[in-house]
Amino acid sequence: MRLATIHLNGRPTCVAILKSGAKLDIARAAANLPAADALRPGSMQQLIAGGPEALEVLRGLVAEAEEGKHVGALAPADAPTLAPIPDPRKNVFCVGRNYAEHIAEGERAQKQKIGVTEYPVFFTKPPTAIVPPSGDVLIFPEVSEAIDYEVELTVVIGKPGRNISRADAMDHVFGYTILNDITARDIQRRHGGQYFKGKGLDGSCPIGPWIVTAEAIKNPHALSIGCKVNGEQRQLGNTADMIFDIPTLIASVSEGLTLEPGDMIATGTPSGVGYAMDPPCFLKDGDTVVCEISEIGTLENTVRAV
Repeated sequence: MRLATIHLNGRPTCVAILKSGAKLDIARAAANLPAADALRPGSMQQLIAGGPEALEVLRGLVAEAEEGKHVGALAPADAPTLAPIPDPRKNVFCVGRNYAEHIAEGERAQKQKIGVTEYPVFFTKPPTAIVPPSGDVLIFPEVSEAIDYEVELTVVIGKPGRNISRADAMDHVFGYTILNDITARDIQRRHGGQYFKGKGLDGSCPIGPWIVTAEAIKNPHALSIGCKVNGEQRQLGNTADMIFDIPTLIASVSEGLTLEPGDMIATGTPSGVGYAMDPPCFLKDGDTVVCEISEIGTLENTVRAV
C-alpha cells in the first residue's frame, strides 16, 4: 500500500493511494468500523502505532475501495500533499558514508583518506527541517554558499524495540519512503566533523511523497536510486551497494536506544553529489531537484533562497 498525508479541512489527514491515483480518506472510510481505533483519528503516526491489526483493517478498506465502495470517503484530488509524517516525535535518524563510491568521491574532493568505518556513522535532522513533496528547499545565502543534495532510501519503523537483533530487525519495519538529505557542505566542514548543524537547517529534509508499506517492496536492498537537478542525472545507484544493510542499521541504532513507531532512518546516499563534481555544482535559487527510488516513486522539490 501507498500511504500519504494530505492537508484536508485544515489538518493533516492520512490517505491510502488507490491504483487509480484516487486518495481514500482513511478516517472517513473507517468511521463506522468497530475495530478501527487506530484509523479513525486520520493520523499516519497513530496508524503506524496501531500495528499489524490496524494495517489488516486498512487493507480490507482499500480492497473495498478498489471495488468501487467508499466513494464518499475519497479526498479531493487537489488536496496538498504533506510529508508522510509531518511532525515526527523525534529527529530523523540519518546514516553517513554508507556507499563505497560516495566515500571515494568524497576522498577525491577533499583530498584526504576517509575510508569505511567499522560501525555506521549516525547523525540526525530535526523536525523543523522537514519539507513536503513539492515544497521549497530553503537556502540561506548569508549562512551557506554550498547547499548540496543526497537522495536516500528511508526506513519507517513500525514495531518498537531496543537492542533489536539483526535477525529480528526487518520485523520492525513498517515501510519505506524517500528523503533528500540537503546539506550545507561549508557548515558541515566548519564544525569539527560533526554533521548535525550542516544537515539540520530549516527546509533541509524533504520527505515523501508517501510511505510504501513493507510487504509491497520485494527487496529493499535491490532498488534503483537516483537524483536529477534541473533534469540532469546527478546520482544513479542501487541500494544493493549499501555498506551497512538495513538490519545492521536498525540493530546498531537501537543499541541502548528505543526505536518507536514512526521513527525514520535514512540509509545513506550513492555517489554523484554536487560538492564532489569538478568543479563543484551546488544548488541555487530556482533549481528543481527530483529524487527517485524504484517501487516507491519520485520526490520533487524546488530550491528557494530566503
